[in-house]
Amino acid sequence: MNRLLTLLGACLLFPLFSLAQTGIPVPEMGHCDQQVQNFLSQYNIPGATLAIARQGKLVYARGFGNASLDGSELTQPHHMFRIASVSKPITSIAIMKLVEDGQLNLSDKAFGPSGLLANHPYLSTVPYSDSRLEDITVQHLLEHSAGWDRDVSCVSGILSPYTWPVSHCDPIGFPLYVTQLYGETNPVREEVLIRFLMEKGLNFAPGTDYAYSNIGYLVLGEIIQAVTGQSYEDYVKSAVLGPLGICDMHIGRNLLADKRPREAEYQGNGYTAPSCYGTGENVPWEYGGWNLEAMDAHGGWIATARDLVRLLSAVDGFATRPDLLSSSSIQSMTTPSANNAYYAKGWQVNPFNNWWHTGALDGTASIWVRSSNGYLWALIVNKRIIDGTANAFWTDLDGLPWNCVNQTNTWPTHDLFDVPASGGSLSAAAGSSPGQVMLSWTPGSGDRRLIVARAGAPVDRFPLDGTRYDDSFQFGQGDALGVGHYVVYDGTGSQSLVTGLDTTQTYHFQLFEYHDRSSTSDLPLYQLCEAPATQVDLAGGTTAMKDLLALGVRCAPNPSRDGLRLSWERPGQLDRVEVYTLQGQLVARACAEGTSFVLPTPELPAQLYLVSGFRQGQYLGSLRWVKAP
Repeated sequence: MNRLLTLLGACLLFPLFSLAQTGIPVPEMGHCDQQVQNFLSQYNIPGATLAIARQGKLVYARGFGNASLDGSELTQPHHMFRIASVSKPITSIAIMKLVEDGQLNLSDKAFGPSGLLANHPYLSTVPYSDSRLEDITVQHLLEHSAGWDRDVSCVSGILSPYTWPVSHCDPIGFPLYVTQLYGETNPVREEVLIRFLMEKGLNFAPGTDYAYSNIGYLVLGEIIQAVTGQSYEDYVKSAVLGPLGICDMHIGRNLLADKRPREAEYQGNGYTAPSCYGTGENVPWEYGGWNLEAMDAHGGWIATARDLVRLLSAVDGFATRPDLLSSSSIQSMTTPSANNAYYAKGWQVNPFNNWWHTGALDGTASIWVRSSNGYLWALIVNKRIIDGTANAFWTDLDGLPWNCVNQTNTWPTHDLFDVPASGGSLSAAAGSSPGQVMLSWTPGSGDRRLIVARAGAPVDRFPLDGTRYDDSFQFGQGDALGVGHYVVYDGTGSQSLVTGLDTTQTYHFQLFEYHDRSSTSDLPLYQLCEAPATQVDLAGGTTAMKDLLALGVRCAPNPSRDGLRLSWERPGQLDRVEVYTLQGQLVARACAEGTSFVLPTPELPAQLYLVSGFRQGQYLGSLRWVKAP
């Protein structure tokens, strides 16, 4: 039975909400739990996730309410949410990284013969009459001073196929009209939306005013692609997120059917629009009305609150954790623009040296904050309020984490950032007997690892932070993580036999690294993203256990009474040998050198064993050895 490692006091303080709060409880911050619950109840919001860091440590990461709209799945801290315009500071960080690396300058022009997009396969062919476009710089785009003002209408009336009048100039709100105008395919691409505004021209000279612009940030996304030769998402992941160990951030998808594992569902406000795919059907704005996939650089990211705060801790300018950017780059990024004292380069700022950004779309609202006194947080919910209480909603969303922090008198010492950085690899092969699978893996950076098995489909239930699980090599006997998901291994080894399998099934396995150490208050913290997975088809017999004998390894005598004796042809062919029972228990491990190996085994009972060989951490194969009586 799984064992949630909590303090009894936490259960006694808030029994009414015990089923609606997830993550590692923090008794010192129980008032924060109650504040989030009150907020969800007041505004009838299905779910939320909140993460807070203090002095470089993640001290609080909790989930609330439901991630699924039918109530079948509680929100966990590992759930990803759409973050909408919180994507803009992410794009800003990526641009500042390119500037710091010498790949572009803030003064570089975007358009025109000498612009960064001069060779763009689509935008370089756009006919435009407003020559001021060629004066737009990277800095203008970051600071919303490029010259486009979405509040000044550039269209009038009802734009087919929509059935309501439009009085603004942000084409993300009428993508089907844009594709129809230019004869482009659906769903609309980012560059087609940019073309629409390029041809409309500017509302003011670049650098002379401020007007919030989603399309300006799409231009920045195209610049990143042009400069790096990578897609916008790939560059951000490789140059910004990857070096920080962040892998739970992605560009989201439009449709519910395409959502990622561990992504929340979104509750809209009951409004529909023609599908952005041009099918002619009306769909919810939150699932196919908006084309989220074309919002990438201005509003397309999904993320866990924990990874958002981890990213923020790498650009916060504090000395508690290493920063991804230099202090001068961070200062430039957060210095107010000449046209708006409360907006910098992708960040809202104020005279108190607080930085933040908010985001909103149908089905989501988010806020990301760096406070001047050393606190960082991300709060995301899966419903946006648009009725008469909308102003109060945003005031309360902003104020909730501030109240939480200000009312905390004693802070926990753990650091919930301390999850393994890498996941290793995993392979599976049919065992030496029917109904068995031999799992082998190269360990990642965790203290320990947990393996979950499922028959017939990939693993889609996950271990929970703070929870220990009982394992069993016999499928179905270990702790269950959900229907059909069983823990088959928990330990520090590199191989395990799984038994009790149905020979007509395909089995899926996934390995989760975790830390369990003093910095985590001896609580397990699991790395779920990029966890290695494998499968084996017992019915088809497509994967057989590798045979050491076929590699020239000899076991003689076999059976033997006085120990295991192996020999092989080439020096260094094996450098480690492990001995397992047929039930998957590791009973002996030793290093090997040269071309032979002897392992005295007086303590082992007489029975059949599996002997596995390794070289440089890589599993090579196994053979059977009988310990004689």
